[in-house]
Amino acid sequence: MNSTIQIIPLTNLALSFLPVFVVVAVLYKWRMDYRNALYAVSRMLVQLLAIGYFLAYLFESESWLFISMVLAVMLIASSLIALRTAGHLRKSLFSRALASITLGGGLMLILVTQGVLELTPWYNPRFVIPLAGMIFANALNSISLAIERLTSELERGMVYQEARNIAFRASLIPITNSLFAVGLVSLPGMMTGQILSGVSPLIAVRYQVMVMAMVFGAAGISAATFLILIKRKITHTYQNSAIQE
Repeated sequence: MNSTIQIIPLTNLALSFLPVFVVVAVLYKWRMDYRNALYAVSRMLVQLLAIGYFLAYLFESESWLFISMVLAVMLIASSLIALRTAGHLRKSLFSRALASITLGGGLMLILVTQGVLELTPWYNPRFVIPLAGMIFANALNSISLAIERLTSELERGMVYQEARNIAFRASLIPITNSLFAVGLVSLPGMMTGQILSGVSPLIAVRYQVMVMAMVFGAAGISAATFLILIKRKITHTYQNSAIQE
């Protein structure tokens, strides 16, 4: 099997943006917020170009302290992004989101890197950073969905326990759909990347099983922890709102 991966010329890469401009044109034509889409795509491009250069340097690092600092920054950024749907509660819930992602994501990262892969050294950046990125991203998505659904149900007058259960179930919809679709509808990014680089599909499957299990665990544990930690704060907030009305 050919172990080399095709390098995409920049002119060819530009072709992938044609559908993006079609979507933006539709948003503009329908008088929707096309600027937000342009901003998101532009930000994606800048962030990925920057991280490409940064990772080239990061992967050569032999400092556990530096890698730990990078992980800390990733956790903080994940917590801030997770609460984009929290509105006025964003600042007050930040510490709880950070604790939830640290617990759920951190446990999964330790389990995978030390139990499954048995990395040496434990902070090997070529494995730890990409895996942490996948874990924290799924954890933040789960929390974001949970808080959005929880507040929506509470605003409708539902009691906390019922709203919590609905929110938790909603937080797991994306990753659960991925579990159903993998292998039938989609070949996930990590598996596809390994196959394109020449790795045997049988080996790539093992890594993908590990990834699917870790992101499901991280998403579920983080969302459940978050919903538990915010109970007192969120019920107090909505009780006060009901009294004022």
